[in-house]
Amino acid sequence: MILFFSLISKMHNKLNMIKKLFVLFGLCAAIGSAQAQKRPDFVNFINTKNTWVDSVFNSLTPKERIAQLFLVRAHTNLGQKYIDSVAQVVQKEQLGGLVVFQGGPVRHAEMFNRYQKLTKVPLLITFDGEWGLGMRLPDSTISFPYQMTLGAIQNDKLIYEMGRQVAKDFLRIGMQFNFAPVVDINNNPKNPVINFRSFGDNKQNVTRKAKAYMDGMVDGGIIASLKHFPGHGDTDVDSHYDLPQLTFSKGRLDTLEIFPFRELIKAGAPAVMVAHMNIPTLDATPNIPSSISRKVVTDLLRKELGFKGLTVTDAMDMKGVKKHFPNGEADVMAIEAGHDLLEISENSARAIDLVEKAVKSGRIKQAELDERVKRVLASKYWVGLNQYRPVNLINLNSDLNSPSAQSLVQRLADAAVTVLKSDKGIKSFNKNTQTAIVSVGIKEAQDFEKGLGVQLNNKKEYLITGQETEEQLKDLLKDIRKNRQIILAIHDNRSRPRSESDLNAVTKDFIDKLAGRRTVTAMFTNPYAIDNLPVGRSNSIIVGYQNDAFMQKAVLKVLLGQIKSQGKLSVTINKDFKTGSGL
Repeated sequence: MILFFSLISKMHNKLNMIKKLFVLFGLCAAIGSAQAQKRPDFVNFINTKNTWVDSVFNSLTPKERIAQLFLVRAHTNLGQKYIDSVAQVVQKEQLGGLVVFQGGPVRHAEMFNRYQKLTKVPLLITFDGEWGLGMRLPDSTISFPYQMTLGAIQNDKLIYEMGRQVAKDFLRIGMQFNFAPVVDINNNPKNPVINFRSFGDNKQNVTRKAKAYMDGMVDGGIIASLKHFPGHGDTDVDSHYDLPQLTFSKGRLDTLEIFPFRELIKAGAPAVMVAHMNIPTLDATPNIPSSISRKVVTDLLRKELGFKGLTVTDAMDMKGVKKHFPNGEADVMAIEAGHDLLEISENSARAIDLVEKAVKSGRIKQAELDERVKRVLASKYWVGLNQYRPVNLINLNSDLNSPSAQSLVQRLADAAVTVLKSDKGIKSFNKNTQTAIVSVGIKEAQDFEKGLGVQLNNKKEYLITGQETEEQLKDLLKDIRKNRQIILAIHDNRSRPRSESDLNAVTKDFIDKLAGRRTVTAMFTNPYAIDNLPVGRSNSIIVGYQNDAFMQKAVLKVLLGQIKSQGKLSVTINKDFKTGSGL
């Protein structure tokens, strides 16, 4: 018996040693996953009485309590004076947190460390990271694919894995709250503000993808926020610049726009961001944005849908909200509507004073305000800010650009590539056949062209910038047609892919004449652009969704037969190419 217990003890010690080694080398994903699952449910947690929360709440003045509901804009790319000015605001007003924008990761982390020293209560640091840190820090951190690209992926576990990695990156740089995922259903191809930021136009697919991303982030230890309630997908006005109006019936909203929010609230969504949109069927008050409507925030979101997590406004400096309710009135109305957090007030000091007056006058109920302050404090506790530690700057850049994260980006890209119409041109593609590589929309070869050029033994490359004359393109067309295989690569080199190509009529006519039975067309564009460009006669069309290097590499793999395309269209383009299309 003694010998038995001795053996058990030795085995236990060995297991502990193995576990330590796995932790040391960052290989304990399964253990980490199990530990993450033990984290308390966020929504229940922030609505449960908590000693730390009560203690902090009692230590704050009435004005400091109100300040916990405000998030101020923070940058590191606007110079030291700007950073210093925000530091003064943070210290003087004791605000609840930051909304972080452009800059560099090390400078950001240094800024966070500095600002956190200035507050009685640690700052909740938020960020628009729909495609990871690269959304605001594109030059030095990893960007994951856009949500419309992710919408094509059939394996949602990959998107969950992405959520976990995004959470890991956030925590490493010192942030705790991601304003993602976007759950707007983009059923308007001309939508100027959502579009490629949406998972697509199918409400079930949007919901599944959003849940995977949300769950990954929450299991990874950060707060995720659905946006933009009650649904910004079918608008043709950008709420940054004006107030969109949705004239849909309540029935239409319930069955389409609100569907993902309802389902994900049932699944435990931690937070919801409310958009600046005028929706008369929800609130008939003239020109009132949904973000500051009590009928939308409290009656619909809280009471009807039963949401008990954090509510947050879209940015309060957007014209969609301040146009009709200027001079701080919108801030007061946002609190009155039922919000827990206000993102980027035009003037937070003014807003705090106005809210304090509204409480004293009885316009805002003290009990409701206190409840929201405690929810914000409980959220800080849930993400670990009750035991705040400064960001460690050592190896920060390398940690945020790990090989495993880069590999995940490529796996996501590989899984998204979609082949339309036919795959005959891909199956018959021959590296030894005389091939024309025709690249449209770029001035020099990119990753796709470079990678393909290395593989081909007999090739000729053509760059079409869009500045060529009709006569020049006519001569090029003759030369290109001498080749037995034609690879037509269309690039959208703009920073954000748009629904319509900016190529001129002459270039579009050239594409129309080039697309044919010998041509395989690779689209590194917004998928909607397929309807705007005459590529339909191509033998095969490979959809890359965006022009990033990882998508170009993924499309190249499909063309060369190294991987099989698995993606399905996330949006309907026209009568020939509908949501779910893909070979």
